[in-house]
Amino acid sequence: MSANTVPPEPRLTALATEPLCQPRRLGVVNWLGLWELYLKEVRRFIKVWLQTIAAPVVTSLLFLAIFALALGGDVRMAGPVSFLEFLAPGLIMMTMVQNAFANTSSSVIIAKVQGNIVDLLMPPLSPLEITLGLSLGGVTRGLVVGLVVGVCMLPFVTLHIHHIGYILFHAVGASLILSLLGTLGGVWSEKFDHMAAITNFIVTPLSFLSGTFYSIDRLPESFRFLAHINPFFYMIDGFRYGFIGHDSALPVTGLIVVAATNAVLMLLCYVLVRSGYKLKA
Repeated sequence: MSANTVPPEPRLTALATEPLCQPRRLGVVNWLGLWELYLKEVRRFIKVWLQTIAAPVVTSLLFLAIFALALGGDVRMAGPVSFLEFLAPGLIMMTMVQNAFANTSSSVIIAKVQGNIVDLLMPPLSPLEITLGLSLGGVTRGLVVGLVVGVCMLPFVTLHIHHIGYILFHAVGASLILSLLGTLGGVWSEKFDHMAAITNFIVTPLSFLSGTFYSIDRLPESFRFLAHINPFFYMIDGFRYGFIGHDSALPVTGLIVVAATNAVLMLLCYVLVRSGYKLKA
């Protein structure tokens, strides 16, 4: 090296040997990405609250009014409580699960139909983080709608709290079940007709035939067996038990069924999202 040559600075030499782009370390869980996906799902339904919150409340109050007028809800008894006290938790639960399902299913199917599903798949989110972000958004919508429906029913029916733990567990667990089911439906569906078929032939019949409007103890033995293999029955029965302290099945059985159903559906969602089934071209 000649005397006139200036040696490079050590800092510049180190920068030249390092790669130009370093991957960002996100840790085991991309908490920021998961949080942003969750917020996106929550903002989706809050932005159109008249459709996603107000409309289900009106529908539930109409159901309550119709049954009260047609069946004499203030006089007729359902076990140890009046029929309206028996009916109200079932209506709240039915509204929660239907809205939880609608949130995740609409999010996925709209993204697929509009062609922007890539916005969900491109960010550095794992399949489990995508599943959780979508599902927790649906759970939040279900809980918000259920809370608003319950508050709006208070002037018309007395809601006693017998066991708050059962109420919270079944509210969150049932909303999560339908959120995951909505995610599965959205992934499987290729157009809105497919999603409408799932709603009309699976979700609505299972929710209506699960003891929402009646006690399954009044059913014939053969139909009672069908009710006991319906997971929606355990969601509504356990939730109602938290209010009135009366159930048609063992409360522990409901806890096990809800937890096991969530575990199975979570695994299915994870596997489908990870494989890119009907998500990646």
